[in-house]
Amino acid sequence: MTEKKRTAILISGRGSNMRSLVEAARVPDYPAEIVLVIANRPDAAGIAWAVEHGLPAVVIDHKDYASRADFERVLQAALDTSGVELVALAGFMRLMTPEFVAHWHDRMINIHPSLLPSFKGLHTHEQAIAAGVKIAGCTVHFVRAEMDSGPIIAQAAVPVLSSDTSETLAARILEVEHQVYPFALRLVAAGQARRDGEKVVISSDVNETNRLYSPGI
Repeated sequence: MTEKKRTAILISGRGSNMRSLVEAARVPDYPAEIVLVIANRPDAAGIAWAVEHGLPAVVIDHKDYASRADFERVLQAALDTSGVELVALAGFMRLMTPEFVAHWHDRMINIHPSLLPSFKGLHTHEQAIAAGVKIAGCTVHFVRAEMDSGPIIAQAAVPVLSSDTSETLAARILEVEHQVYPFALRLVAAGQARRDGEKVVISSDVNETNRLYSPGI
């Protein structure tokens, strides 16, 4: 098997997507190895979980640094020390400088709880309900300097029900986030997600015949 890609996960909170990535990476043939978890907040619950499960985990509190660039220098040093090759953002609530993003060009991925390019930013589920869409979901993409942009690697969709609140829709989307993020990281780590311009081409398409109708037909 090809050597596993050394991967860091960056979190700011409970790290539920981090857990799904860690669990996936425990499978012997998974092409990525989680070598570091970093939180930018000392109260991030995901750090305690990572430590309990034997993962190298550190807190780099962004509030300890005068500028975003100062914070990122320390962050970069931690990534370099661990020999990180890929970075997965999992609820990491900090915008990166263009310089940091450029350094990790096509090597840093993020998951966003909407079907991009729709509903960027915060309150995505409220935005979806307010817009009256019948299908919502999540997107894994390569990170670019502009928030919630970049070549799309994978997406997952769920129906939006007439009875949905932002909380119930969020819970339904989170379930598929935990499935599609490990799948997308697998594609990237295995070299099966090739960028062509600002689009991603998957080496072998799957689920070609799957359909989702909302309301159901």
